[in-house]
Amino acid sequence: MSDNQTPEQKARNEIDKKLNNAGWIVQKKSKIEWSASRGIAVKEYLTDVGPADYVLFVDKRPVGIIEAKRDEEGHRLTVVEEQSSEYASSKLRYLNNDPLPFVYESTGEITRFTDFRDPKPRSRPVFSFFSPETFDEYLKKKPLRERLLDIPELLTDGLRDCQVTAISKLEKSFKDNRPRALVQMATGSGKTYTAITFIYRLLKFADAKKVLFLVDTKNLGEQAEQEFMAYVPNDDNRKFTELYNVQRLRSSYISSDSQVCISTIQRIYSILKGEELDEKIEEENPAERRWQPKEPLPVVYNEKVPVEEFDFIVIDECHRSIYNLWQQVLDYFDAFLIGLTATPDKRTFAFFNENVVSEYSHEDAVADGVNVGYDVYTIETEISKNGAKIAAKEFVDKREKLTRKKRWEQLDEEFNYDARKLDRDVVNPSQIRHVIRTFKEKLPEIFPGRNEVPKTLIFAKSDSHADDIINVVREEFAEGNAFCKKVTYKAEEDPKSILSAFRNEYDPRIAVTVDMIATGTDVKPLECLLFMRDVKSRNYFEQMKGRGTRTLGYDDLKKVTPSAVSDKTHFVVVDAVGVTKTMKTDSRPLERKKSTSLKDLLAAVTFGAQDEDLYVSLANRLARLDRQLSGDERATFAEKSNGKTINQTVRDLLYAYNPDIIELHASEIKQLQPEIQDAEAKKRAHETLIDLARSTFSGELNEYVENVRRVHEQIIDTVNTDTVHRAEWDKDAVVRADELINDFKAYMEANKEELTALRIFYNQPYQRREVTYAMIKEVMDKLKLEKPHFAPFRIWQAYEQLEKVNGNSPKNELTALVSLIRRITEIDPVLTSYDQTVNRNFQDWVFKKQAGTLKFSEDQMNWLRMIKDYVANSFHLEIDDLAYYPFDVHGGSGRMYQLFGDEMNMIISELNEALAA
Repeated sequence: MSDNQTPEQKARNEIDKKLNNAGWIVQKKSKIEWSASRGIAVKEYLTDVGPADYVLFVDKRPVGIIEAKRDEEGHRLTVVEEQSSEYASSKLRYLNNDPLPFVYESTGEITRFTDFRDPKPRSRPVFSFFSPETFDEYLKKKPLRERLLDIPELLTDGLRDCQVTAISKLEKSFKDNRPRALVQMATGSGKTYTAITFIYRLLKFADAKKVLFLVDTKNLGEQAEQEFMAYVPNDDNRKFTELYNVQRLRSSYISSDSQVCISTIQRIYSILKGEELDEKIEEENPAERRWQPKEPLPVVYNEKVPVEEFDFIVIDECHRSIYNLWQQVLDYFDAFLIGLTATPDKRTFAFFNENVVSEYSHEDAVADGVNVGYDVYTIETEISKNGAKIAAKEFVDKREKLTRKKRWEQLDEEFNYDARKLDRDVVNPSQIRHVIRTFKEKLPEIFPGRNEVPKTLIFAKSDSHADDIINVVREEFAEGNAFCKKVTYKAEEDPKSILSAFRNEYDPRIAVTVDMIATGTDVKPLECLLFMRDVKSRNYFEQMKGRGTRTLGYDDLKKVTPSAVSDKTHFVVVDAVGVTKTMKTDSRPLERKKSTSLKDLLAAVTFGAQDEDLYVSLANRLARLDRQLSGDERATFAEKSNGKTINQTVRDLLYAYNPDIIELHASEIKQLQPEIQDAEAKKRAHETLIDLARSTFSGELNEYVENVRRVHEQIIDTVNTDTVHRAEWDKDAVVRADELINDFKAYMEANKEELTALRIFYNQPYQRREVTYAMIKEVMDKLKLEKPHFAPFRIWQAYEQLEKVNGNSPKNELTALVSLIRRITEIDPVLTSYDQTVNRNFQDWVFKKQAGTLKFSEDQMNWLRMIKDYVANSFHLEIDDLAYYPFDVHGGSGRMYQLFGDEMNMIISELNEALAA
């Protein structure tokens, strides 16, 4: 390339390069050779309005125009659209052509594309040019944006209202040619099912070529694949995978005949870069890395995966991994982008151009009965709040984090630690034990009437912390290994099998995790989340809480938690670290390098980040680490780094940004290629040095370095014993419980004239004996239809937080409802289980009846008890009821007449009145 080229010439050189990459052969009009390729880009082809910069031919047929502009014109490419469209609609020299449909404006760096076959042609930015084969396919059918207009009205069978809204508004967004759309739906409301439904409709009705379902962890990809395999559309009795090919990417191969590709964003990035992917990288959510680069990682054109490969990209958990580091993966493809998330933040709204087609919050989901709500129970100890001090000369254990080997040492000086250092630099077994012991002791208060520990998930700070917690849990609950398990990517047992058991079997009752099931994992029986780690990100905290929101019916819950008495009505957040009180940020802030973990520095350099601070920081960390390693450990490092020592690795990292070294390499390049400019030589030298430095690192080496670093010691504080400050329902939970009860009272009051049972309880309490099962069922049906979040068991739980309740929550929701109605109408001064009320009234009635000469026989008492039990569940007894169970198996009305004679009707009437008192 000549140094004195004009900006226009430089732009055309870039355009030529991009055309060649996309499969085009660029030729001058005087040297056309049609056999060179299917796609020929002819420069300066004459039209009846002047020479076009480029005319694109596919199989000798003109199909498009490129209007080239110098780089400085990039900000005003839309201004020249009229000029390029004029060329496209003109007649080409020697040809009687129709207007050309495909039009580009490009500076080589920035390119815009318009398909003039679209209903309302609109230019859009594209990463590069489409291939000749793509244009050939495009010309065989209507354009995608026209086909989208043919999507019929949605069949709503089997869909929730929130899913219908999301799909309908999203399809309206497609028809309006909105390039990005955000679907915000609460955890548990069926985001993936919604996504598969609209993907099915895009494939069937809009003839979409291929859809990419993008996730950021392997775990989420596997779950999505399972949901695609299970999905049956409501207009066809075949499964999705019987109609369309679904491929979950496990290598760099993308099948040409797959209609849906499921992949992690990490794998797509590695495919575009032409690099092998270390599969361990797919197991970690990239958004949880502390380091973020200043500039997006460079993505270059890959002819194996052209920019037009996908028509639509669905991004699961889109609030996490689409910014900074990974955004270029999305910018590469010319596709509609659809984001799925429960917890968008400001960046998410901005990325999707504030085109929110669904806003379905957790509160909405709870109100609709799609999710369950939660309460907060606080456990606060002295050390978890204020830390502690170990005096000088005390003997303490010191433990290696990785091997957990201990040694006995005397402290030279006083050691102070606060809550932030707890379980990272110092472990206080007493603090862990007091939290777990208090949790165990308070379970009857948190979950009244349970015979077993509800399925509980404990969030730990690290793998080492998780192991400490597991040991204490097993000991305090006096249980074996099966009772409490660790569920993390680094668990020795298969995490999938542990997770499956946690979901479907009685054991484990308690699971401890660091990160694996914070997001995107469905454990419906989960009823308790115990936080023993703080979280600074608001979104991440919401996602962690989302693990408990799933609904579950009584029969399914009872399979794993036998003493459950109802459907899953709520879950409890047990806060042992103040996680519900600490300030949360909308997104993870970028941190200074000094606080970036070694793990994140290693990942950043491995992925090709180009930031001097990163390279220097990593060099310094490795240099410090080198001084602590044994000879064997250094040898293992060299083995895993293809022979490089740590010192050589440190030198390469520092050389990558050393101006003198860059200058030296640049001069060597100039000697070999004297025609290139100084700036270009320095750029190449810098890139070479960066590649040399980062080539040392791999997933295996990074893991080894991280493990070696962990063989630093924790102090085991056995000097300070902890004390519990408080263990109680969170004040906000109490307020919410009070608000819920008041709302329930107001609703019942508002409907007391409409519903017979309520009218009797409110206005005619003396007629309570006339209240029948059907009347109570009428109230229950109206609640379920209009106010599902007023589920009787949930209102019962709210009362348990405000007052001492007589008896456990009833097993039957109708009897629970009667108890609640009696409480709000002040028939009962405190909430009392209806079976207790009936039992007490029965005893009083029998005592009064037998106060004189009358004494019931044993057979008569057995019959009366049978009536009492019946009324406790069905509220009222009619003569006709004696023909049914349980009375029919004991002789029915005939047997009762034998026992009570002419007094039978009076006995029934008296019991109906007395038991309902």
